[in-house]
Amino acid sequence: MSEEKSKLVYSTEQAVPRKALPPRQKPTTGTPPAQQQVTVRLEKKGRGGKAVSVISGLQQSRQGMEALLKQFKARLGAGGTIKDNTLEIQGDHRDSLCVLLQEMGHRPKRSGG
Repeated sequence: MSEEKSKLVYSTEQAVPRKALPPRQKPTTGTPPAQQQVTVRLEKKGRGGKAVSVISGLQQSRQGMEALLKQFKARLGAGGTIKDNTLEIQGDHRDSLCVLLQEMGHRPKRSGG
């Protein structure tokens, strides 16, 4: 077999240099949590009758939203996702979410009945 067609899988002869990683960007803090207009509401339409608590108005980076979602899911024992800069938590957890957001320094408003 010729060397041109063979693909090297493993070699101990020479170290392969890693690609240079781009510099890490500092997260933008933006508006302080107390000044953000955070709304917690319940949605049922288009979900087959299942209730979902929706948190909107958070001004955070994607990584910040993911960390916040992970914390909420662990504390509430529920599933959730991020859609269109809103956090969706499965089930009616509006009261618990408002308390958790207040502990973090936000001033959430509970929307709906």
